[in-house]
Amino acid sequence: MSTLLINQPKYAWLKELGLAEDNNGVYHGTWGGQGEVITSYCPANNEPIARVRQATLSEYEETVQKSKEAWKVWADIPAPKRGEIVRQIGDALRKKIDVLGRLVSLEMGKIYIEGVGEVQEYIDVCDYAVGLSRMIGGPILPSERPGHALLEQWNPVGLVGIITAFNFPVAVYGWNNALALICGNVCLWKGAPSTPLTSVAVTKIVAEVLEHNSLPGAICSMTCGGADVGTAMAKDERVNLLSFTGSTQVGKSVGMMVQERFGRQLLELGGNNAIIVFEDADLNLVVPSAVFAAVGTAGQRCTTTRRLILHESVHDTVVERIAKAYKQVRIGDPWDATTMYGPLHTKQAVEQYLAAVEKAKEQGGTVVCGGKVIDRPGNYVEPTIITGLAHDAPIVHTETFVPILYVLKFKEEEEAFGWNNEVKQGLSSSIFTKDMGRVFRWLGPKGSDCGIVNVNIPTSGAEIGGAFGGEKHTGGGRESGSDSWKQYMRRSTCTINYSKELPLAQGIKFE
Repeated sequence: MSTLLINQPKYAWLKELGLAEDNNGVYHGTWGGQGEVITSYCPANNEPIARVRQATLSEYEETVQKSKEAWKVWADIPAPKRGEIVRQIGDALRKKIDVLGRLVSLEMGKIYIEGVGEVQEYIDVCDYAVGLSRMIGGPILPSERPGHALLEQWNPVGLVGIITAFNFPVAVYGWNNALALICGNVCLWKGAPSTPLTSVAVTKIVAEVLEHNSLPGAICSMTCGGADVGTAMAKDERVNLLSFTGSTQVGKSVGMMVQERFGRQLLELGGNNAIIVFEDADLNLVVPSAVFAAVGTAGQRCTTTRRLILHESVHDTVVERIAKAYKQVRIGDPWDATTMYGPLHTKQAVEQYLAAVEKAKEQGGTVVCGGKVIDRPGNYVEPTIITGLAHDAPIVHTETFVPILYVLKFKEEEEAFGWNNEVKQGLSSSIFTKDMGRVFRWLGPKGSDCGIVNVNIPTSGAEIGGAFGGEKHTGGGRESGSDSWKQYMRRSTCTINYSKELPLAQGIKFE
């Protein structure tokens, strides 16, 4: 009898997503996979779910060729018609939102409600992109020459490579995919090697929509794989834009490879995010915000709050209240509706957690609560609060992708703003205050240097309508809302002479 979870009656719903014991990990209109066979494991119990056959480099080459051919078809379709296809993708996801959310929970480890919420983000971005498909374009500008028109023309870049991380195995692909499609691009996706079943399941849903509309499947192709496929994408001049979500360390390597060929890149990397709490803050907002942002997804969001910077007058009170709230966090199986906090994604993450706790102690930190591995199956650790560290302690400046919250104490506003900005990353930040002058100083040039700057809400939970991304070592990329669509297009400035004269620059005249 097979030990794979997919063959147990409890997990029979996986087959509703078209999954089986062994799954093909390559799609470009047809399914394949001749590379290494990998097994996907459930972080909540470390039991095997099912297997996926990854892509070989020759299959990657074939996929790129098929994608380029598909682009010739897709680019000729008017943008509003492309938007209609994206609308259908959103509707197809709606029909599978529950079962796909359960898969995210099972394979990634986040709680069920977060898994469903992640699929909802893809759906929401599809809705957003549908409207955008009738709005994208450039201005007509005043020309200084009579009988001339000056305008901007926006065209798709071509093939968008999308490399996503384990922590958001659906949503980040959705942010990129929906916008890239309405802009006239085709997509090649390489999901995280540890969440391949989610990549396969999502691709099956999208492929069915394309097939129903008699469109080439390679408009949305997929190659499951490891660093070999990722490196091939980064170095491939045929990949016109590479969107990479992952660690700063790997992102730096990817960025250098893309830059070496003068390619275009969209980097969404790490975040060492802070909440600053001032003496006038509403603590009834602060406490749930800090708890949600620090322990949500077991500390594995790029927008997780990792530093809580408290004014000295409220420090002890806030620490006491948050520590009490931590003890009430319900830990359990992520697919249980009552669970608030699930496992870390891998055993390696558990080791990183333990190492970070020890380093924090060595550097002068005091563990207020947590700090230990939980004695149960799976990759469970206690959500942890550590006080007493210096604001510039090496461990405080290190982004560890685990649920550890470093609490710091400050005296003055300028000091707190400086601590927020002194880390390498610049993704998300937040202050809690009622002082409107302080709010606008925070939003201004001497305030937060992050891409997401919040007031009286947590660092996590960004809406799709705004551009998502950060500065410095976070990579500078922007996805989702606002004018992020421009990252997926190339701009041409066009001058059209509709007169019979030829006025030249700098007053030059031909006799």
